[in-house]
Amino acid sequence: MQNPKEGDFITVKSYKHDGSLHRTWRDSMVLKTSDQSIIACNDHTLVTESDGRRWVTREPALLYYHKHYWFNIVTMIRQKGISYYCNLASPYVLDQEALKYIDYDLDIKIFPDGEKRLLDVDEYEMHRRQMHYSKDIDQILKANVEILVDWINNQKGPFSPAYVDMWFERYCQLSNQNK
Repeated sequence: MQNPKEGDFITVKSYKHDGSLHRTWRDSMVLKTSDQSIIACNDHTLVTESDGRRWVTREPALLYYHKHYWFNIVTMIRQKGISYYCNLASPYVLDQEALKYIDYDLDIKIFPDGEKRLLDVDEYEMHRRQMHYSKDIDQILKANVEILVDWINNQKGPFSPAYVDMWFERYCQLSNQNK
């Protein structure tokens, strides 16, 4: 499939290792595509959970997906500052329907004050046993936690204040053009 263009809207779907649908986000605006990554943004976007529950996001969020790294990064732009939610997940694939990835439960949350928390370790261990994650996947995910922490500590990529400013400004420009 051809990459979406700047200003196009895509759906994002996350799955679990067993192939079951986990969560769907509607209408994320593409800000940049390359051979390796997609940057998008959404704001007040409809989210549908696997059990059918629906909710709407509360703030603008920049989304970073990569074809090589086993994580994706959500930058939440809030009144009290920037927060990050990093999902340990398979590299994305893109088809006619959506941008898709497998969510592997482990998450790193970074608060506006810089505090970092590794989340859902218990859920990861439970699903690792239930869904039979291979040793290879376990090792890949642990290595990618280290890469992610390095990016965070060194303000690399999405963790750079310049990245946030530049891509949120571009989202605002494209949103105004679409009105």
